[in-house]
Amino acid sequence: MKSPAVYIMANRRNGTLYTGVSSNLVQRVWQHKEGRLGGFSAKYKTTRLVYFEQCGDMLSAIEREKQIKAGSRKKKLVLIETMNPDWRDLYSDISQ
Repeated sequence: MKSPAVYIMANRRNGTLYTGVSSNLVQRVWQHKEGRLGGFSAKYKTTRLVYFEQCGDMLSAIEREKQIKAGSRKKKLVLIETMNPDWRDLYSDISQ
């Protein structure tokens, strides 16, 4: 899955959320899971991929990331619940 994407990681259902963007989602989620990124993500152990969107290009992905980050927590929860109502870790869906 080497294409631009925006994604949301969580540490548990309804827990701490981290929104990011990457050109290689599989690699980036693996980095989150392994604690290789440091900072906020490592501190709060946001290791569960709960939402992602593929984008046509990196500029679109960055713009979408900004939109999501500017939105309320409630809006982020709606995005997650719409795509992933069980808050499953979607990593296995993208890493095959």
